Amino acid sequence: MIGQRRDAVISASGAHFAFTDRWGGVSAVPYEELNLGGAVGDDPDAVRTNRELAAKALGLDPARVVWMNQVHGSDVAQVDGPWPTRRTPAVDGLVTATRGLALAVLTADCVPVLLADPVAGVVAAAHAGRPGMIAGVVPEAIAAMESLGADPARIVARTGPAVCGRCYEVPDAMRAEVAAVEPAAYAETSWGTPAVDVTAGVHAQLERLGVRDREQSPVCTLESGDHFSYRRDRTTGRLAGYVWLD
Repeated sequence: MIGQRRDAVISASGAHFAFTDRWGGVSAVPYEELNLGGAVGDDPDAVRTNRELAAKALGLDPARVVWMNQVHGSDVAQVDGPWPTRRTPAVDGLVTATRGLALAVLTADCVPVLLADPVAGVVAAAHAGRPGMIAGVVPEAIAAMESLGADPARIVARTGPAVCGRCYEVPDAMRAEVAAVEPAAYAETSWGTPAVDVTAGVHAQLERLGVRDREQSPVCTLESGDHFSYRRDRTTGRLAGYVWLD
């Protein structure tokens, strides 16, 4: 698990970012081992245990991690604590100004986007798959952060493991549709067919919004056996990205 050790957490000016891999949990095949997704068919008890293991490995209280019911949209919710009921709202972005509250995003090829303005004390997490990137979930997350006092010039952005543009093959018409909205996402596979690079699209959006401090993971989930990939395996687990402030 990336981040299973405290020294593996990426930190910047009091903001902390972490991304998991598939190892160090209790889930059985085909979700082995550290599946953190609760809606993929895995044993709910295993998922709860995995979420506890991941949080504690990061030095977090599992009860102070906020999750989403992700639907490939652009809605962003502001939170100041865990959801009061068992029903998790259908959103693809979270923002908070509550220090010590961790926001989590689940992925298995989509781009996990973690954002923080340590000066304003605001963090956000967004789930940017191809539909969400086109719909504008990242600009919506930045706007939600700004409403709480964040400044894009101060925002630190980290994107995690995701399927790369060399592997994300799509029909030519779909590539054209995506590129019409975000030209930076236009790509070609390593074997010469139409593709989409969602990570490139996300970073282009962040650049236009004024976010300069950006880094992306070099990991392609489809190529890496250490990460879950829906496009590769279909029935599989989910990785998580976490962001929080001291």
